[in-house]
Amino acid sequence: METATSPVTLHPFTPADAERLLDGHVDPIDGWEGGYSFTDEPELLAEYVRAAQRDGDPAPFGPYLVRRVGLDGEEGVAVGGVNLFGPPDVRGAVEFAFGLVPAVRGEGLSHHVVDAAVAVLRDAGALIARAECEIANLPARRVLEQAGLVEVGRTDDQVAYEIRL
Repeated sequence: METATSPVTLHPFTPADAERLLDGHVDPIDGWEGGYSFTDEPELLAEYVRAAQRDGDPAPFGPYLVRRVGLDGEEGVAVGGVNLFGPPDVRGAVEFAFGLVPAVRGEGLSHHVVDAAVAVLRDAGALIARAECEIANLPARRVLEQAGLVEVGRTDDQVAYEIRL
């Protein structure tokens, strides 16, 4: 399932994609704007593949690439990622995390990314979307709050947010 918003789309990152990258088969579309790509994090790719082999493909939960959408509607290079840590827990909650490459921060894309992640979770049957971020990360906190998530807890360095779907 792909979820499109303007100017980004969430593109599912599959276990087959991870295996391909771990085997060294990198397609130019795998690269991220600013030069970052999942190939820089082989331990995360390997853990994702192991989990998929053990538990099956987690779709619609799991990792997504955030890709720019051009004026022509075509997907461009990845500018970030989202991970949906599902399936839902006993409360129906699913935590998500997101990040964008430094080259695109400040362009307002995070709002679209959070909205798209919440939409995927809603469509997947989650009852609550949950996210955590560092207390010091004011831009991320503002994005989550503007998307309707409210603070439900905090530790010395983290704030937890939730929204009922």
